[in-house]
Amino acid sequence: MEASSVSMILFVSRVWDAVTDPLVGYLVSRSNWTPIGKLTPWLCYNVPYLSLNMFLGGDPRDRDSATAYRMSVKMMAMLLASVMQGQVVAVYNTEKQEACQHLDQANETTAQSTSSPQTVPLQETKNAFLTSALVMGALFFLCSLVLFLGVKEQRAPLCSADKVRPPYLTSLKMLICHIPYQRLVLGFVLSVLAFQMSLGNFALFCSHAAGLGAQFQHLLLVLLVSASVAVPLWQTVLLRIGKKATVFFGLSLFIPAVIIIACVPSNLSVFMIMCVPMGFSVATIFLLPWSMLPDVVDDFAVRHPSCKDLEPLFFSFYAFCSKLAGGLSVGISTMTLQFVGYRPGACNQGDEVVTALIVLFSPIPIALQMIGMVFFRNVFSSRNR
Repeated sequence: MEASSVSMILFVSRVWDAVTDPLVGYLVSRSNWTPIGKLTPWLCYNVPYLSLNMFLGGDPRDRDSATAYRMSVKMMAMLLASVMQGQVVAVYNTEKQEACQHLDQANETTAQSTSSPQTVPLQETKNAFLTSALVMGALFFLCSLVLFLGVKEQRAPLCSADKVRPPYLTSLKMLICHIPYQRLVLGFVLSVLAFQMSLGNFALFCSHAAGLGAQFQHLLLVLLVSASVAVPLWQTVLLRIGKKATVFFGLSLFIPAVIIIACVPSNLSVFMIMCVPMGFSVATIFLLPWSMLPDVVDDFAVRHPSCKDLEPLFFSFYAFCSKLAGGLSVGISTMTLQFVGYRPGACNQGDEVVTALIVLFSPIPIALQMIGMVFFRNVFSSRNR
């Protein structure tokens, strides 16, 4: 497929995924109690953990621990998924390398060694992707079923009569006008955009800029193992030095790591070592922004004590912005690669493509990350926190 087609498919799917989050948040907040609970019915067709996260109230320390536990499990799940997908990538790399070798042999006399092998059927790769998709779907269904049948929802204490539920548009306006929430969302969006742009081009960078396509699954494994280990460590650190200092320090690790990789991309040892601080930084963006969100919700509740049931709107709009940033990252990256002449399936890419991959992997994400860190630093002023 052409890069523009892939870009459009991914962008539309990400945007629609993002748009449905506020809609689901609104419907969840308007749901009535059923014989099986208020949130449990939504587990049938909404991302399970997000439904439950919409009501992470109670003691802040317990709430932060629940968030850290959720993100630790999520990182372990991503690690398991990467192991499965790594096998698919290994099949693809092997089959593509063989196809390129056949093309090189066939075109020795015509000097067309850069011709695209996209006419090769790559049947083994197709079968590997199909098997991986079936396994992922079965795991998701099994986990949702365990959660649906194994968790009993408890009714919350009745709210006082003086609390009201504002209309949806009024609630949305109040949320958008809340200054700490604005800063947190902007910092989160910019950081997600930075990470998505860098890691979204990770495979292409390894293959064409670093020449380490065969080692991609191992590099990704190191990165995700580091991120899985880092989540509980960051939870311990934030209890000692605070969330703003932790997020600032954790996100800072990303900057020197991608700079070093961009400067010496072909050195496997350096690349693998730098994947460790990158993984620690990935764990930061997974844990800290979601851990800071309930604090913003608490601040809003203090300022508007008469409002109730706005947690779903906070969480769903937060997820909306995150997914929208992911969609923008995919669109910008693929259109940039098409502009510089990226050829899908080609054995070799031009120097312009390599330069574009380096820029998308390092300089642009660093600039976005630094701006995002400024917003994170100023989520709460000394006056209101």
